[in-house]
Amino acid sequence: MKSKLKSAVAVATLIATGTAASAVELRLSHQWSNNDVRHKVAQIVADEVAAADVDLQIRIFGAESLFKPREQYNPLSRGQLDMTVFPLSYAGGQQPAYNLTLMPGLVKNHDHAARLNDSPFMEEIEARMAEDDVMTLVHGYLAGGFVGKDKCITKPEDVEGLQTRAAGKAFEQMLAGAGASIASMSSADIYNAMQSGVLNAANSSSSSFVSYRIYEQVACYTPPGEVALWFMYQPLLMNKSKFESLNPEQQQALRDASVKAEAFYLEEAKKEDAESVQVFRDAGVEIATMTAEDFNAWREIAKATSYKNFVDNVPDGQALLDKALAVE
Repeated sequence: MKSKLKSAVAVATLIATGTAASAVELRLSHQWSNNDVRHKVAQIVADEVAAADVDLQIRIFGAESLFKPREQYNPLSRGQLDMTVFPLSYAGGQQPAYNLTLMPGLVKNHDHAARLNDSPFMEEIEARMAEDDVMTLVHGYLAGGFVGKDKCITKPEDVEGLQTRAAGKAFEQMLAGAGASIASMSSADIYNAMQSGVLNAANSSSSSFVSYRIYEQVACYTPPGEVALWFMYQPLLMNKSKFESLNPEQQQALRDASVKAEAFYLEEAKKEDAESVQVFRDAGVEIATMTAEDFNAWREIAKATSYKNFVDNVPDGQALLDKALAVE
């Protein structure tokens, strides 16, 4: 009897071990801390997939622990990385079309961003991804605004003659077109540049402005609101061949998890903007509002600078730009 019991235990152990061994582990890389909304998006997908109990696990490597921020797209494309939360414009060198995902005035607000995510424009962007064996699981845009050391920045005339930092080359081109002098630096360097008088104004994401305590160095903040110039597409991507290698239950678990994560991403992006306003207001910083007229004035400058540069340098750039601008 004891012998039979031992045999049964051994068989059960073998089955359990075999099941554990057959579970697929996906590696997901990103550049942010665990408190960042983009990590939380990744965590939702990982948790939902684990709860689905389909022998699929997602292991998250945050804070640049696996790859440097701008070095994630090629490993993803080659199958050396399974998943990443990634600002797509970082890969604009590989696919110039991606530069449209960080273009001034192309996205007006978060609800407009959601409509862009479900449009022929995004279908075209995803077709370019497919060429690189990459696919989108979770769409997401984050917004940003302006800060001014001594005054508010809402319309193009406000930056004339100011030493200004922009987030992305297209924004640098637009701001230069408005008469600003451009100072290129990372978001992490804005604080010291403001403090030392090197910088008069800056453009970045609302979350970066808060995390780097820029409210300590400025007189005015123009947050994203009904309209905003700065939106950056930062989706959760996956290697397409890896996704297709999974069984139908695992694929469905990823799709279901992604739907939940995408809804969270949109609401949290809106919430981050609102919270940034409160942080700056509590610090005694003036809050300015960009009007629709201001937005249109900036877009006219963007058309003559950033948009023109894109069209001139990207094959079928005009067709791509037209598809983006067609989304109301």
